Amino acid sequence: MIFATIHKFQMDLTKLKHLRFFGLHLGSLLSKSLFLIVTALIIRTLFLPESFKFRTRNLHKFDLLESKSGNPRTRFLEVPQIVWGLNNQKIAFARACLTARLLNRTLLMPSLSASLFYKEIDQLQPISFDKVFQFDKFNSLCKGFVQLGRYSDLHNHSDIVTVQKGSGRRWTPERDLDQLHNLKHDESETIRIAGKNPFLWHDHWPVKDYAQVFECLVLVEEFSNEADKVVAKIREFGSKSKSDIDSPYVAVHMRIEKDWMIHCKKLQQRSNVSEICSSKNEITTRVSNIPGLKTPTVLYLAVADALLEDGSILNGWGPGLHPVEKKKLGVVEIYKNHPYLIQSAIDYEVCLRADVFVGNSYSTFSSLVVLERSQKMVKMGVKRGCEIGMNVKWPSFAYNLKGEFGGPRPWMTDFLDSSLQAISYGSNNISC
Repeated sequence: MIFATIHKFQMDLTKLKHLRFFGLHLGSLLSKSLFLIVTALIIRTLFLPESFKFRTRNLHKFDLLESKSGNPRTRFLEVPQIVWGLNNQKIAFARACLTARLLNRTLLMPSLSASLFYKEIDQLQPISFDKVFQFDKFNSLCKGFVQLGRYSDLHNHSDIVTVQKGSGRRWTPERDLDQLHNLKHDESETIRIAGKNPFLWHDHWPVKDYAQVFECLVLVEEFSNEADKVVAKIREFGSKSKSDIDSPYVAVHMRIEKDWMIHCKKLQQRSNVSEICSSKNEITTRVSNIPGLKTPTVLYLAVADALLEDGSILNGWGPGLHPVEKKKLGVVEIYKNHPYLIQSAIDYEVCLRADVFVGNSYSTFSSLVVLERSQKMVKMGVKRGCEIGMNVKWPSFAYNLKGEFGGPRPWMTDFLDSSLQAISYGSNNISC
């Protein structure tokens, strides 16, 4: 098309050479100059718009890629520092995760509490989540369900809306849920929850959702290795009473401390339930009568440090049962090197790995250990472990509830329960 135009222009110039306009003869120099000017105009008209469009398309494409890499649609939830004991903190963390999931947001990595203090704010000893549990492992295991983010992920530190969680009797679960649904429409990059600890928030999620979050919590290697040392000591102690180098052991979570006995007796009075407190004699008798328990076997007594000086806790167990605790195992120093939160985490891991676990159904610690052990059983195809007892792997028992032959009652978590309240606030409903 371009060459045809140029050719036509040349033909017109040839004709002009034979014409005279007002008596003037167009010279050859003028003809060549006009030819070059018109040719340049044609080339500019035909080519430059395409070049401009090309640059515009590329610029638009660059902007689009940049916006994707910035991920401007990621929004976050920030919660107060998590306090109280280890397992209350795990529940609070899970509840914060599930709240973020409901709001379609990423939970900003919260701060845990290394100490047990929860009223004296200056003694809380905050500790970062990733100093206790593996951050990347959590996001990998929980991918597609819930996710954690870091404060460095924020793009706009000023785009924050602070929301006060309600409290008191008037703040019902229905009002709490309405507030959450309203927050789903908030466009702020970060929603900051102020007020009560997440452990005290209303519960809107089934047990199976909590279990999925708990499954993603993996101790950092430093503390997992400490638990390895304790377990190795227990099995080594057990191998002395039998030739089995990988000797099995039973973990007993004994709640017989003075403060616990005061608490559980008050709870029995309020709830009109008599199966909460258990004396040391009741625990030893029922553990000794676990149906199908093979002896000799070692018993690891998970007790408070205050009881380590009381040698009587090692007495009164049935024949073939060899009780040990931190002091007798020689692992006291392993625990003393760490704050309260880590000590609890190590003991939790030791109980979780036991071949048999026996605890109190009104204890949050015991309840969460059984929840994780029940989850392992379910993955192995076990629907209900109550009737099977010692014939399955990961069996658990509640010593505060009397079972057959004077032993403790088999215990398995009900994952169909619509609320975690049954196991986080104490219950004798153990689905067996």
